[in-house]
Amino acid sequence: MRALLPVLALVVLSAGSHSAWAQSCDTLIDKVTAETAAKATERRSDYANFTAGPDMTLSLACGAPDLSSVGAQYRGASPPDVYYETFGRAGHAVTGIDAATITEAARKAQAAAVRLRHSNVDLGGARITCSAMVSPDKGPLTLCAVIEHSDRS
Repeated sequence: MRALLPVLALVVLSAGSHSAWAQSCDTLIDKVTAETAAKATERRSDYANFTAGPDMTLSLACGAPDLSSVGAQYRGASPPDVYYETFGRAGHAVTGIDAATITEAARKAQAAAVRLRHSNVDLGGARITCSAMVSPDKGPLTLCAVIEHSDRS
């Protein structure tokens, strides 16, 4: 029994810190809305879509228990500065990583994606991934996402 107590204490402590990372999807939706001024167009228990301008949308996937992602979609090949800035703020709302850091990583990933069609930039605790494509019905599209890692170092 005495040997079991330290193990139980570690489980409780790790569950407590683990749940500090986890946030409800409603909380994340509210944070993305507050930081970006985007309007939620669809809300589910684990997913949300937002309108962030005439040619830009955001999508939020709430992970269980704590790994979430947010994506920004732009209808066009050359996103304006506001695309990257909005994406950075949305990424900050989800990951807690500095918005300017996410913005800069997205610019780098997008520049490489134009040449390679897809590119990643790793940050501590998250990966920025961007794609450049041409949709038959929508034309050129720019897609970036910030995806949390389980490794938060």
